[in-house]
Amino acid sequence: MATTALYAGMGLTTTKAPYIEQAVSNGEMYIEQPYELYSADNHATWQRLYARMQENWGRYANQRFLDGLETLCFEPTHVPRLEDVNRFMAPRTGFRAKAVSGFVPAFDFFDCLSRREFPTTITIRDGQSLDYLPEPDIFHDIAGHVPMHTDPAFAETLVRFGACAHLAADMVRDMSDREERRRRLSSIQNALQRFFWFTVEFGLMRDASGQRVTVYGSGLLSSFGEIVHSVESPTVQRYPLQLEWVINQHFEIDHYQPLLFIVDSFDQLYEQVATLESWMKAGKLDHVTPGWRDMSQADVESFLEASLRPR
Repeated sequence: MATTALYAGMGLTTTKAPYIEQAVSNGEMYIEQPYELYSADNHATWQRLYARMQENWGRYANQRFLDGLETLCFEPTHVPRLEDVNRFMAPRTGFRAKAVSGFVPAFDFFDCLSRREFPTTITIRDGQSLDYLPEPDIFHDIAGHVPMHTDPAFAETLVRFGACAHLAADMVRDMSDREERRRRLSSIQNALQRFFWFTVEFGLMRDASGQRVTVYGSGLLSSFGEIVHSVESPTVQRYPLQLEWVINQHFEIDHYQPLLFIVDSFDQLYEQVATLESWMKAGKLDHVTPGWRDMSQADVESFLEASLRPR
């Protein structure tokens, strides 16, 4: 890739970063974090995002998340260096943030989780639009996801969930009918992405007393408005996690979520992944409710290619 000196002063703002555009053009999915390219505006945006979440995190976030924030020792005024994040995180759970240029096909994303790597966007949203971004940025990935990765029980859940992709690829490996293999993988992937959405991205958990609902999902933990809405709003349906509902439930990404699921512990969440595995083996994920968020062609191909590799 061309030297980062070519992009000096251009910043790493989401959708406006020539460094990222060049990486994508070169077919580079895994990249370095060129820290020197962050502009003063990029750092100021991080500072504003981080500062305004403090009160809401203290009021609504799961204690494991708050412990993770303390462990990671974020600098409130500057975009974090991934090498610093990993220096604090890896000794706890073995997880590492891995810089990517953008979209990661589904199989590759799951594979990273199984290897204790978290694909991490390095751009940051425009400071003029703090509240909604249709794609991840470094605040969502690092401030929303990564503190949870310092918790051993949650980390083990992610690793086991990531391994589900390998199981899915193995299960269709010997199928001769490519279209049936695609259909089956699409159904399984719908189930997996819905599970990820309603747990890792938008999950709620009861606190130790069992009387209060807290937030552990990264989509909520990185949203100033929705973290409050998820716990306080009378319009949100909140139910104990039921796997049958989760894997057949549609979701949309461009508004606050009307339906959320509650777990009692990360041990329970780990066992739900175990059940997901057993259901996959039994064929119970082969015919889940289709939805508008079916697998993209890139996601399909990532699974099909994995199913053709030798075991």
